Order: sequence, then C-alpha cells, then structure tokens
Amino acid sequence: MNELGNELGFVFETMSPDIDEKSIRKDDPEELVTVIANAKANTLIIKIREPAILITSDQVVIFEGKIREKPVNEEEARKFLKSYASTHPETLGAVVAVNTKTGKRVGGIQKSKIYFKPLTDEIISEHIKTGMALRGAGGFSIQDPILKNFIDHIDGGFDSAMGLSKELVKKLIDEVI
Repeated sequence: MNELGNELGFVFETMSPDIDEKSIRKDDPEELVTVIANAKANTLIIKIREPAILITSDQVVIFEGKIREKPVNEEEARKFLKSYASTHPETLGAVVAVNTKTGKRVGGIQKSKIYFKPLTDEIISEHIKTGMALRGAGGFSIQDPILKNFIDHIDGGFDSAMGLSKELVKKLIDEVI
C-alpha cells in the first residue's frame, strides 16, 4: 500500500476492518466484492477522526465461472493451484473510496486474467509453505517470488491482479476530492 501511495503522491495508513467476510454471501461476484468493500468502509469510517480519503477493497478469483475465495486448507489450495494449468483464473475486485469529510463515496470494479505456466507439485508445495496460498483468494499470491516466475502474463495489469489497480484508485480519489 505504501508503494501505491508513493506512486500516486499520497500517504496511506493501513487499518484492519475486522469484519466477517464469510458471513456476507452473494451469488454474483461483482455484487459480492462490492458489498464486502463497502462493509469494510462502513466499519472503518467510524474509526477515522481526521478528514481523510478512505480506500477499501475486496477481491475474489473466478475460475470456470465460479467464485474462489481463500482456500479453507492446504488440500484445497493445492487443488486450486493444480487446476490453473488448464484454465486461467481471473481476479475480480471492487475498490471503494470515501471522503470522510464530505461523505462522498464512489466505487469501481477491476478485472484481470492470470496466465500461469505449468506449476509442478514442488512449486505448489513451496508456495503453500509460505502461507500465502491460504491468505489469497484462489489460493495464490502473485507477489510470492516462487510463483512470480511461473506467471506467463497478466491481462488487466499486475496491480489489478494484486487487488488494487493504481489507475482505478487514482480515478476514485479524484472523484471524491
């Protein structure tokens, strides 16, 4: 987040919304990430005392038309990662910006498609050992140096696939200022 702030010319402070994302269910992926990103904003906005621009987001992975959130265990993470050899996962994220002084709130959707090179059992095990597989939607983190070398290319941009498109964040900030 600090890298993003530096690139955009802003100073960001990171806060945890502490919400139960699993309790929020929607069948439509865009609706799901939008509702969760807004729930995070609703939780955090009451904690902010000084005028600020609040940015929240949520992301899921779409695989063969179905939502893949964080895997529940290593076995599910392994299954997810193996499946990416045949079909390329897509990330779908919502970003919400709120001007805490004016109350103005806007949101947007970001998408990307990740083309993995074939992942061996050894690479999958190494990624799972890092713990990142259980923390990321779809069972992966493209920031993991182990997986980074096995990404052929990304349609929609690396930052969007990570969950926070610089272009979208800048656009939303400009809209609420």
